[in-house]
Amino acid sequence: MAVFPQQALNEGVRKREVFGWAMYDFANSGYTTVVLTAVFNAYFVGVVADGAEWATLAWTASLSASCLLVMLTMPTIGAYADLRAAKKRLLAFTTAGCVITTLALALVSRGDVALAVVAIILSNSFYAYGESLIASFLPELAKQDALGRVSGWGWSFGYFGGMLSLGLSLAYVLWAQGQGLPATHFVPVTMVITAVVYGGAALVTFALLKERAVPQPQALQEGGLKASIQRLLETWHRARQYRDFTWLLACTTSYQAGIAVVIALAAVYAEQVLGFAQQQTMALVFLVNIASAVGAFGFGYLQDRMGHKGSLALTLVGWIAMVVLAYLATSAPLFWVAAVIAGLCMGSSQSAGRALAGLFAPPKHLAEFFGLWTFAVRLAAIVGPITYGLVTWWTAGNHRLAIVSTGLFFVMGLLLLKPVNIERGRAAARGG
Repeated sequence: MAVFPQQALNEGVRKREVFGWAMYDFANSGYTTVVLTAVFNAYFVGVVADGAEWATLAWTASLSASCLLVMLTMPTIGAYADLRAAKKRLLAFTTAGCVITTLALALVSRGDVALAVVAIILSNSFYAYGESLIASFLPELAKQDALGRVSGWGWSFGYFGGMLSLGLSLAYVLWAQGQGLPATHFVPVTMVITAVVYGGAALVTFALLKERAVPQPQALQEGGLKASIQRLLETWHRARQYRDFTWLLACTTSYQAGIAVVIALAAVYAEQVLGFAQQQTMALVFLVNIASAVGAFGFGYLQDRMGHKGSLALTLVGWIAMVVLAYLATSAPLFWVAAVIAGLCMGSSQSAGRALAGLFAPPKHLAEFFGLWTFAVRLAAIVGPITYGLVTWWTAGNHRLAIVSTGLFFVMGLLLLKPVNIERGRAAARGG
C-alpha cells in the first residue's frame, strides 16, 4: 500500500499540488516554533521586559490582542475569499505581511517593549490569516474519507520546516554564545532566519497550488466588502443550523486554549520553573517538533481508520497526562517525557481538528467555515495564555498552578466533544 496514494485525492488533483499545499505548513511552522515557542517569548519576558512582574502578562496580552484582531476580521476575509475566488491572492498578501513583520522583530532590543508588542501583534495576525486560508484548500484536495491522512501529511511535514528554522537558529545561538555574544545579538538573527525560511518555502506553495474556486455571482453584482459582510451574516445564521459544526467549534475553543498555552509559554515554564538555559529550551522544542511530526502523520491514518471523534478524544487524554507530568516534574528528565507526549498530541490534535472542520464545511463555503474555525482557534489563543498569565500574576509567579489551570481546558474539550455526531455533521455539510 502506498504511503501517499493517489486514491486519497480528488479527481484532477496531482500529488505535486498536495506537496505545494503541504509546503505552506513547512513554511509557517518556523514562526510558531522559533518566535512563539522557543526563542522570542522567553527573550521578551527576560530581556526586552527585563524580567518585570508584568512581563508574562504583557506577552500573553500581546498575543491575545492579535487573536482578537483575527477573530473580528477573519470570517469576513473568508467570505470575501469565497465570493471572489481569492484564497490564493489573499494567502500571498498575508504571507508577505508575516515575513516582513517577523523581520521587524529583529529590530527589538532590551527595553523596546512597544516595538516588540506591535511587531508581535501584526506578525501573529498575518500568521493566523495564512493558517486559515491554507486550511480552506484541504477539502478541495482530499476526498472526504481521506481528510485525516492528507491533513496529517501537511501538518507532519510542517514540523520539519519548524525544525529547519529552529535547527539553523540553534546552531547560530550556540556559535554566538561560544563567542560571548549576548542575547540581544543572536535572538534578532534567529528572527531573520525564520523570516527567510518562511518566505522561501512559501514560494513553492504559490508555484504549485491552484485556485479552483470561481467568483460567485453575488461578488460580481455587488461591491466586494458589502457582499462579503452580507455573506458573513448569512454564514453565522447558517452555522447555527450545523449543530455538529457548532459543537466542534466549542470543543476546539476549549482544547486549543490549552495548546495555545503550550505553544506560547512552554519555554517560559521550562526556564522559570526548571531553570533551563536558552540552548536547552531550543533542544527541547526541537524534540517536541520531531514528536509532533510523528504524531500528526501517524494519527492522520489512525483518524481515517479509527474515526475522527475517537482519535481526537485519545489525543485529549494524552494532553491531560502531559499536564500532570509537567506539574509533577522537579527535574529535567520527567519534563522531557511530558514534552514528548505534548509533541505527539500537538501534531495529532491540531491535524484532527482541521480535518473535522473540513468534513463539516459545505463545499461552497469553505473559506467562510474555516474562517469560523479560525475564530474559535484565535478565541482559544486569547483565553488560554491570558488565563495562564493571570494565574502567574495573581500567585506571584506560581507557574505550577498555572499549568494545572491549563489542564482544565483539555478536560472541558473532552466533554464538549461528546455531543459531536460525525455522520450527522457530514450529511449537513453535503446538504449545504
